[in-house]
Amino acid sequence: MKPANDFARKQHKYMPTFAKATGKPTVYIPGYPYEDEEHIPTTGFHGEQTNTLYEQISSYFAMQPHIYVGIDNFIYYREGDVTKSVAPDIYVVLGAAKFPLRRSFYTWAEGATPTVVFEFLSDSTADEDRKEKVHIYLQDMGVQEYFIHQPEMEKPAEFRGWRREPSGTIVEIPPDPRGALFSESLNLSFRWTDQHHSHVRLLRPYLPDGTPITTAIEERNLHAEAKKRIEAERDLRAEAEARAAEETDRRQALERELEQLRRQLENR
Repeated sequence: MKPANDFARKQHKYMPTFAKATGKPTVYIPGYPYEDEEHIPTTGFHGEQTNTLYEQISSYFAMQPHIYVGIDNFIYYREGDVTKSVAPDIYVVLGAAKFPLRRSFYTWAEGATPTVVFEFLSDSTADEDRKEKVHIYLQDMGVQEYFIHQPEMEKPAEFRGWRREPSGTIVEIPPDPRGALFSESLNLSFRWTDQHHSHVRLLRPYLPDGTPITTAIEERNLHAEAKKRIEAERDLRAEAEARAAEETDRRQALERELEQLRRQLENR
């Protein structure tokens, strides 16, 4: 239990501060499509990366009622203009109510704009993600940070991020010596590791001190390993206690035997 308590303490320490959204949660506004007529299929690499990071970020912010994490749905950012929309792979809105879930996200109704956006590069959208969307997200929409990442190991590694300064200037986020990029908005660091079994270059979140945020499967494995450790320690303790009991029994038997010998000698 100690590691879990330690993580909870760190989580509380590093949780970002933010103001609540000024609008209200809005599930759907008629006239704004929430499904794409020209659906673009997703690769397995893209899907594993998106689902894994969404799970990690959602789990990390699960106890925060006013942090909304969206995945691959429309964001409309100009009232009355359905063309002003994007559908990022993952986005985080600090201040927006977690529930109810939305069909789309409407910035004017919610009174909030996505704080951080993640796009994972695919052949059909990579150029747009690298160029046009930097302007769309950070200038047109007012997003604070934008990250792109190439999850397919067979392609050159590419992990970049941009931040909008208070002055409105857009700057690229410099990597640290390990290649990680730090999100000031989320107070989390992000870096990738190669998953050779799946050939996915997996982008993962870390606390500022380097502690990784685990997936549900990893958490179950950690609990299973901890349980095995506890059981092994219990077995070793039981074995040691059994040996100690045997040693006590032997010593007591020897003491009784010696006492009998003394009595025999005294009676001669």
